[in-house]
Amino acid sequence: MQRPPERDGKPVPRTVGPAPSGRLSLFILVGPTGTGKTELACNVAQRLDGEIVGCDAIQLYRGFDIGSAKPGALERERVPHHLVDAIDPRNDCTMADWVELAERAIRGIAGRGRLPLVVGGTGLYLRALLRGVLPVSRRDAELRARLKGILERRGAGRMHRWLRRLDPDSALRVHPADRQRIVRALELALAGHGTWSDRIRADGTWSADRERYDTLKIGVDLDREAHARVLNRRVDRFFEQGLVAEVRRLLNDGVPRTANAFRAIGYREVLDAIEAGGDPESAREAVKRSTRRYAKRQRTWFRTEPDVCWLDASVDTGRLADRVVALWRNRARSGRP
Repeated sequence: MQRPPERDGKPVPRTVGPAPSGRLSLFILVGPTGTGKTELACNVAQRLDGEIVGCDAIQLYRGFDIGSAKPGALERERVPHHLVDAIDPRNDCTMADWVELAERAIRGIAGRGRLPLVVGGTGLYLRALLRGVLPVSRRDAELRARLKGILERRGAGRMHRWLRRLDPDSALRVHPADRQRIVRALELALAGHGTWSDRIRADGTWSADRERYDTLKIGVDLDREAHARVLNRRVDRFFEQGLVAEVRRLLNDGVPRTANAFRAIGYREVLDAIEAGGDPESAREAVKRSTRRYAKRQRTWFRTEPDVCWLDASVDTGRLADRVVALWRNRARSGRP
């Protein structure tokens, strides 16, 4: 059975509550991976008396440090960080879990009279935070375990074809390789709670919802060719810092190969190479390709996010922070909360 997510070693209750009362003010910083969000966020947070809430599906997990480019000890000494190293990787954290943890962190930061800064590149999590999560059906642990077992034996492609028969609309939305969402959609369809598509039709979609917070959204990006060079160097640095050793250590510590965190770029390629008996260092070029493709998908996603003010990430971080802080203060002077 899947254990609940943890915070500071203790289980987190699984409830997805209503939208927060009132509309708290949030600073949001997004953009493709490798565009300098961490350093910029720390700089801005120090100037605006803020604390950072990580919006990254992998930095959440303890031990997944190198390949996630997790903020280091110096950054976390400069500025308090939340939702970084928050979850034991042997426990999978869902999007709904993350939203609840993020809401809790945001309320705590605001309650201390400080500014919450939501920072990261997981666009789906940000969308769920701002527009809410569909009500969660009670999960059937036995059914889910059976479905995961079938997935391991038969593969994602065959499971996706099964989903096409049971819930064609969801199958169109879920990528054939997205193992987690294929299992969740099949679980809903087979458990008698109505299909995922039925739930969306009944409860609405994000496109029609008012955002739950008052926000200033800043996006940072680089020229495409320059960004590709940055990402290639970044992957080289991951391998030089010991990404392969980190994967081996996580496996030795009992993190299962099926853990959500091992689906992340860098980790999955190295893990596949280890399991195939090959040289994990040979995965480096595959990681570079996957990273560039992921950055492209992030860019496409965030360009559809409304009301983002885009800035050039190649500008010196100090000057960029000056610009961001000025935008925030002008916003406050304009009378917005």
